[in-house]
Amino acid sequence: MTENEIGTIIIETSINIHKELGPGLLESVYETILYHGLAERGLKVQKQVSIPIKFNNIEFEEGFRADLIIENKVIIELKSVERIINVHKKQLLTYLKLSNLKLGYLINFNEALLINGVTRIINGKL
Repeated sequence: MTENEIGTIIIETSINIHKELGPGLLESVYETILYHGLAERGLKVQKQVSIPIKFNNIEFEEGFRADLIIENKVIIELKSVERIINVHKKQLLTYLKLSNLKLGYLINFNEALLINGVTRIINGKL
């Protein structure tokens, strides 16, 4: 399955969750429900994955935690905030670079219409 095919499933599942629950819940609630929704669709989903960072030839075990990693190909960074700001996008791009993954989705569930809260971030060519 390609990153783009996985992305389609991520967006569809996220929209269905948002239609059912709406905005205003904690990020952790959306994370748990999206995790289960994607697993039910047959995808391999990892939650709160620790990604090490190498700096000056030293590897630090816990550099950051990715909210969700799907099929070892796509990172999902979830938010439930008033608005997405540039630092959120930069954060996801950095996560992609450090993990050597190519595609990530920044999803803000605190939007009236979820599609307005979805940002697709690409690390290099996809």
